[in-house]
Amino acid sequence: MPAVLPARNAVAVVFILNGFCFASFVSRVPDIRSTLDLSNGRLGLLLLAISAGSVLALPSAGRLIQRVGPAGAVRLGAASCAVGLTLATVAIGVWETMPAAAVGLFLYGVGTGVWDVAMNVDGAAVERHLGRTVMPRFHAGFSFGTIAGSALGVPMAAGHVPLEVHVTAVVLLSFGAVLVAARYFLPPPPEEVVAAPARSAWLEPRTLAIGVMVLAFALTEGSANDWLALALVDGYDTEHWVGVAGFSLFVTAMTAGRLVGSTALDRFGRAPVLWASSATALTGVLLVVYGHWAPLVVVGILLWGLGASLGFPVGMSVAADDPVRAAARVSVVSTIGYAAFLTGPPFLGWLGDHVGTLHSLLTIAVLMGPAAVAVLATRQPARREQPA
Repeated sequence: MPAVLPARNAVAVVFILNGFCFASFVSRVPDIRSTLDLSNGRLGLLLLAISAGSVLALPSAGRLIQRVGPAGAVRLGAASCAVGLTLATVAIGVWETMPAAAVGLFLYGVGTGVWDVAMNVDGAAVERHLGRTVMPRFHAGFSFGTIAGSALGVPMAAGHVPLEVHVTAVVLLSFGAVLVAARYFLPPPPEEVVAAPARSAWLEPRTLAIGVMVLAFALTEGSANDWLALALVDGYDTEHWVGVAGFSLFVTAMTAGRLVGSTALDRFGRAPVLWASSATALTGVLLVVYGHWAPLVVVGILLWGLGASLGFPVGMSVAADDPVRAAARVSVVSTIGYAAFLTGPPFLGWLGDHVGTLHSLLTIAVLMGPAAVAVLATRQPARREQPA
């Protein structure tokens, strides 16, 4: 019997570190825009490098996991993240050059893509062994990491701590912790390593539909990561630290949704909970854009975070329902979902230059319609049995 509890704890730690590294960088986006003197459109193109690296790495992540296991893939991904973010922040803060920063962010994107798929595959294996829904709580760990990273970003930004000092210290310490935690991951069952799939997961309609649902929710979450702080700064003429605080509030709400979401999913089922999530996200975005009164905007950020909380983790669980096909299907769904991060930053940046950063967020409201339809694919074809 595998050591499930140590593996559960190790997966949770790796999720937390992934979010901590990400938010440590994202919390400084307003400073990056100022340092390099970028328009929203050019900033979106720079952030596109992260998504491009992830989307190029994700299709092969399943094969990499089958070859070296989730633990080995997480280590390789974390190494690429550490190198990439170090290069990017030095390029921005010291050299003030956009091309070198883009190269670093591309390497970070490759690393975080591999890291993401590997930790979700092992998280799904832990969930199957436990016999209950825990994936949203792993993603809550990611959110705890983003809370810590964004909270740290507030005094770093307010105190004008150099970007390269702040972010490089975070990623190097996190890389060392990942190397230790990955030792406790579950080993893949033999059938997950050697079994040849009957056909490509890219040809499975249910897998593709899950990917569409994840794409919509990923953009709902990712647009806040990339643009919420700037939307508050530009749309409501606030200080930079207020924008960072708004982002911190968003990830706090998203974390709360993921902590309570596991219980709701086990009680009410995947589809009803995700339909409620899409309606909540829609309401939240509309309040953020049209609130024009601080308490309403705060409520909107909270609802947006709650509504965005469950789409991605549930998509990962659904893709991994069959352990034999888990790595391949999680890789496909992640690739489709990360297309939101590939197209989202430049599109919202371009739209923000034309209609304003705040009003560009209405794109999210439009996407909640197709997301609600695609939720139908998340229903379990058969109820999982509790382990003996």
